[in-house]
Amino acid sequence: MRQLLGVPSFVRLWVAAFFSESAEWMLQVALPVFLFATTGSAATTALSVVLGLLPAMLLSPAAGVVADRWNRRVVLAVVCAGQAVVALPLLAGSGVPVAVVYVVMAAQAGLASVFEPARNALVPELVGVAEVTGANGLMSVNGSVARLAGGWAGGALLGWGGLGHVVLGYLAALAVAAVLLARPFPGVAAPRGVARRAPVPGGWFDGLRDLTRDPHLRATGVATVLTSVAQGMFLVLFVVFVLDVLGGSEADAGLLRGVQAIGGLAAGFAVATCARRVPGAQLLAWGALAVGLVSALIWNLAAFTTALGVYVGLFAVAGGPAVVTGAGLLAHVQSVAAPERAGRVLSTVFAVMAAGQAAGALLAGALVAVTGPALLLDVQAAVYVLAALVLLGWRKGRFGGSRGPGLATVEECRLSSPPATST
Repeated sequence: MRQLLGVPSFVRLWVAAFFSESAEWMLQVALPVFLFATTGSAATTALSVVLGLLPAMLLSPAAGVVADRWNRRVVLAVVCAGQAVVALPLLAGSGVPVAVVYVVMAAQAGLASVFEPARNALVPELVGVAEVTGANGLMSVNGSVARLAGGWAGGALLGWGGLGHVVLGYLAALAVAAVLLARPFPGVAAPRGVARRAPVPGGWFDGLRDLTRDPHLRATGVATVLTSVAQGMFLVLFVVFVLDVLGGSEADAGLLRGVQAIGGLAAGFAVATCARRVPGAQLLAWGALAVGLVSALIWNLAAFTTALGVYVGLFAVAGGPAVVTGAGLLAHVQSVAAPERAGRVLSTVFAVMAAGQAAGALLAGALVAVTGPALLLDVQAAVYVLAALVLLGWRKGRFGGSRGPGLATVEECRLSSPPATST
């Protein structure tokens, strides 16, 4: 970890990512809660989630090629500025029409679909492929703190001063991120000629072919679909669970989303240090299994207690395996994808994630009024477990695939990995 923190360019990207993610969490927590509190409809909340995900699917071809064709640092800075501009209509506060909230969520998601591939493709350039797992662990630490700060701030500001105050905090965080990204990163090469000439649709299909044909990525793609469907269900059902099942408030929703950062912090440090040589696909498999099991415990415990303090502790624990899952997915893709196509492969992964989340959100929004939240929450947890079983089964050849190097055992990883250097 000290070695990574000794790379000034990575540290600057790391801090900029913290402020950018804090800003995103403010809106991710505040807007669905604002809509549910305003309309009282889970279906309306589900629609907002889908509209926030749809641009990521539609813009994925362009996003991946942009990340490979142009200077990734400049792309990140421009995206931060664009996100600030499109959020300005929300300064109207509680008087903002629901349709405007939908438009802003869609625009924010469209810009985020460009940001994520560029940022994650930039990480190997700054630290080297051998250190991507550790770098992703540190990025996860960032994300966990950002979730805690941004999630809590989004819910608290919404409950205290309304939507307008949330937007002011959002704009301030984005401004800091843009300033940090304004200066060039020394030593980062310009995009290669092939990437610069690649047409948008054809270039994106290069990434899609890598994801579907590469045996080291195929099982990961299947697991990504499943975990994304489960996450989409969570985005809708979490709001219903907190406000209706637990009888909580908007601030409680922000607290429970944000407190996951506590477990995420511990997991992020673990990935960045002792687990930085563990293959990414292995982290993804075991992380997804743990998320499913902890989620099942949380949802079913509501039959016995609705004490908020209990769920603060449990959601804090749940943040750990969630970070391991995300870091493992990114590390595996970053390690396997060719550098000149990394942006396109990552954008394809994010498009798959957006499509799966949209499907899960629509499913939950349509069925929650019919089945009630309890059954759907258990289904959501079970889908995470299924994703883990797919990866572990693929490793043993049970699903028609051969085991790739990304699913080595812990002992194999220990024997084959070079010793970590101390600094």
